[in-house]
Amino acid sequence: MTQAADLNGVDARSRPMTREEKKVILASSLGTIFEWYDFYLYGSLAAMIGAQFFSAFPEAQRNIFALLAFAAGFLVRPFGALVFGRVGDLVGRKYTFLITIVIMGASTFLVGVLPSYATIGVAAPIILIALRCLQGLALGGEYGGAAVYVAEHAPHGRRGFYTSWIQTTATLGLLLSLLVILFVRVQVGEKDFAEWGWRIPFIVSVLLLAISVWIRLQMNESPAFQKMKAEGKGSKAPLSEAFGQWKNAKWALLALLGLVAGQAVVWYTGQFYALFFLQSILKIDLFTSNVLIAWSLILGTGGFILFGSLSDRIGRKPIILAGCLIAAVTYFPLFKYLTATANPTLYKAQTERPVVVTADPKDCSFQFNPTGTAKFTSSCDITKAFLASNSVSYTTVDGPAGQPAKIKVGDTEITSVPGTAPADQLAAFRAQLGAAITANGYPAANDPAKVKVTSFFGVFNGQAFTAVIILTILVIYVTMVYGPIAAALVELFPTRIRYTSMSLPYHIGNGWFGGLLPATSFAMVAQTGDIFYGLWYPIVIAVATVVIGALFVPETKDRDIFTYDGEK
Repeated sequence: MTQAADLNGVDARSRPMTREEKKVILASSLGTIFEWYDFYLYGSLAAMIGAQFFSAFPEAQRNIFALLAFAAGFLVRPFGALVFGRVGDLVGRKYTFLITIVIMGASTFLVGVLPSYATIGVAAPIILIALRCLQGLALGGEYGGAAVYVAEHAPHGRRGFYTSWIQTTATLGLLLSLLVILFVRVQVGEKDFAEWGWRIPFIVSVLLLAISVWIRLQMNESPAFQKMKAEGKGSKAPLSEAFGQWKNAKWALLALLGLVAGQAVVWYTGQFYALFFLQSILKIDLFTSNVLIAWSLILGTGGFILFGSLSDRIGRKPIILAGCLIAAVTYFPLFKYLTATANPTLYKAQTERPVVVTADPKDCSFQFNPTGTAKFTSSCDITKAFLASNSVSYTTVDGPAGQPAKIKVGDTEITSVPGTAPADQLAAFRAQLGAAITANGYPAANDPAKVKVTSFFGVFNGQAFTAVIILTILVIYVTMVYGPIAAALVELFPTRIRYTSMSLPYHIGNGWFGGLLPATSFAMVAQTGDIFYGLWYPIVIAVATVVIGALFVPETKDRDIFTYDGEK
């Protein structure tokens, strides 16, 4: 019997999937799609949630609190990986990821029915943040459980293909959330959607939860876990064994730095930063940007299956590292082409009409603000934040110590004000600077040259179609790095500590390296005055992953995970 043969002596790579194997993939993938759907809903509707649950505060502060609550979900994901990873290695895969989906689904439904601040006061935001933390904890345990469960059911030689279905779930969950939001928005209208319609996508998730739980209840425990338990080889202390012993802990560290960190930044750049770039930097309206991203996801999602299957033949590492390297090399030309396509007026102004800011260097901060709670109030910071948020290209030169920042726009020179100035002075300064940059060739809010679609099928004009193609290329990079990652992580660790060991590097990489990408990139843009400079964050991490992965991470595609028991 060859390595790729199953227990009946049949080559697993040549036979079709059995009914039981299809059921395993469906149960794991469907539930995980719903988990990601739940998680992304909050991010897409953060502004409306802020208006409902932080209404006692000014608009700027309520948005900060809403984003802080969203960030909490990312920050607790590694802790969920530790908690549920330990349970999964002690009790079993099936029951652990059954628990995680119930927690996730119930938390999401409760957000949809939670009374607002106007009804129950300060209890509303407190309960909201608690529910967000529960969502993050559950997601920290869900992914590892689903990936391990599918991999331990997959025949040898096809783990990349089988687990690649799990890898589609984050993209499909994001797509599902975007489509549901767009549908409800159109049906109830913008006014009613802002007041109460935003709750509908959260509430309907209870139906998705019921379907997922019913399917998962029909499943059996994974054969690898059953075999380990029958042989009495289970770990009594998965956490200390996985991270307290260097022979195991080093593989978690190498998995993080040599695989997951690069995968995370390529994934977040191709899906989340691309959406952020369209909306916040290119100033494309919400509907158009969501439709463009949705179409790129539809066109590119099949790549997860393609590259997962290909990794069974040529290996996990070559595909993941190639995806990181190709992305790093092409991000600058692709994002510049996207800018020239989606907002040609802005691209022309960026390249031909930079603005000059003269300021005391001590007055200028690096505006890194991942939680939204930091305050930057100097005249230089106020100026740079305004210019960066309006996608204005600028250079900074050193000015006299103690003097307020000055901005030269064409032949016009404007003196900035500090953030502590009276509100009317701040408003007057921003209005004056806004008028000057518009007069200098930067696009107005209603610029007709910007890409715009009015329906889901409106992307088939030339400008929108080209934007979708560029975004689809970014999604294909995502599928290269993300399609094989589950199989690679499962194979890197022994059965006894597999759930615990793979979950932590995955969620640190994706929750922190990836989750910090938008805030870090925006700070880099504000610091330099270059809207593309933030791309250096994913590029540097992706290249570092290529180097570390190539030198230190082993190829694992031929490992028999039923017998592999760690480093010999």
